[in-house]
Amino acid sequence: MKSVAFRRAHLAGLLLPLLLSAGALSLPALVQAQPAPAVRTLPDFTDLVDQVSPAVVNIRTLERVRAGGDGDAQADKDMQEFFRRFFGVPMPNLPRPGPRRPAPQAPDEEVPRGVGSGFILSADGYVMTNAHVVDGADEVIVTLTDKREFKARIVGADKRTDVALVKIDATGLPFVRTGDVGRLRVGEWVMAIGSPFGLENTVTAGIVSAKQRDTGDYLPFIQTDVAVNPGNSGGPLINMRGEVVGINSQIYSRSGGFMGISFAIPIDEAMRVSDQLRTSGHVTRGRIGVRIDQVTREVAESIGLGKPQGALVRNVESGSPAEKAGIEAGDIITRFDGKVIDKASDLPRMVGNTKPGARSTVSVFRRGQSRDLAITIAELEPEQTAAARKSGASSSDAAKAPNTAQALGLTVADLTATQRKELKAKHGVRVEAAGDAAARAGLREGDVILAVGNTEIANVREFEAAVAKVDRSKPVNMLVQRGDMVQFVLIRASR
Repeated sequence: MKSVAFRRAHLAGLLLPLLLSAGALSLPALVQAQPAPAVRTLPDFTDLVDQVSPAVVNIRTLERVRAGGDGDAQADKDMQEFFRRFFGVPMPNLPRPGPRRPAPQAPDEEVPRGVGSGFILSADGYVMTNAHVVDGADEVIVTLTDKREFKARIVGADKRTDVALVKIDATGLPFVRTGDVGRLRVGEWVMAIGSPFGLENTVTAGIVSAKQRDTGDYLPFIQTDVAVNPGNSGGPLINMRGEVVGINSQIYSRSGGFMGISFAIPIDEAMRVSDQLRTSGHVTRGRIGVRIDQVTREVAESIGLGKPQGALVRNVESGSPAEKAGIEAGDIITRFDGKVIDKASDLPRMVGNTKPGARSTVSVFRRGQSRDLAITIAELEPEQTAAARKSGASSSDAAKAPNTAQALGLTVADLTATQRKELKAKHGVRVEAAGDAAARAGLREGDVILAVGNTEIANVREFEAAVAKVDRSKPVNMLVQRGDMVQFVLIRASR
């Protein structure tokens, strides 16, 4: 073995000079042929801090309370809190030693309410922060890094996106530059500056953990592992170019402190809101009047949609733009103005960013086919909630000639004219009894089956004809209405 190794080494020693002399290889070429290991170092944030921190502010809010009011009432509140925190029970009702005497009137006094952060958008004093930082405040105090303090005026606040804009009377102020969120990459280093627990101008850093994180109806959040704590709210999230890419807004926590997950509002979304707040003091959003849900993989496969995408329409408001456009419960909205809807939460963002009165196109998938519908966008009123009508089917005048689809465990009957009117159902059959597979799938008496697979059902005869064609080896998809909501139900038929 030693002689073999020696001969190989000796041969290599003879060949190398020959190859070099023949010009086949050179020593520098051999060195360059070896890939150099990538050298990565931790980033230095010092220049970024010097660049951005002068435009980051501390925001302190005050609340007016009546001084010298009912002392007994305040004592009761304190004692109630004592019992709740240390004993876990309400304070018992104890008799009082004597009648209460009214306390003398005293002027209102301002007490500290909360602390947050913000950043200056323009040299003339517009400051962006979170809506929850200034919500309910009677006075807002903005403190700059040079210790100057200003009373701020709340220009506007939007609770849906948690963005607020305040104004201080000053000029020549340092201000931030906004970045392109589209260029932000997962794994990229970012930095936060704010006032956690009231500690002004605190700098923390980390990386982008995820983008397009769904935690709200109108915002796809940026998730980071930057240390964000109470008081950081409203402060900027900054990339390595010194640009603001988000507003630190939320944390995931079981203790109230940082646990490695924080969320920031993308700056492009926040700027759209702040522009409207600066112009009109409020945000105008579009609406079409539908309740939606996610499309599951099982539903997508069973109806021929392919992959789970779009927004399942569970309810269409009466008189809404959606109803006027011909959108029906059970439709799956796949595109809005030509833009693909990957998940249900995309739809309210797209519609919300559309100007009320605009004409748009909605693509829906219905009964195995796609169609485009023209729709006029309405305005979403502030704090508007869709009115949900609780309607129940009356069985007293139901058709009492039930037919049974034994394979599914269903007994159904035709809808009466009264039931159609109450349920606003143009078609379908009423479930009289649900057992076996149907019961396991969640169906119950009073549900209305609107379609089997991609076949619309008008009566019992059509229902049984559709059921007879189902493949029992696969789940049967049914579009079911319960009250004023619809959903897809997958029933695995008994064999």
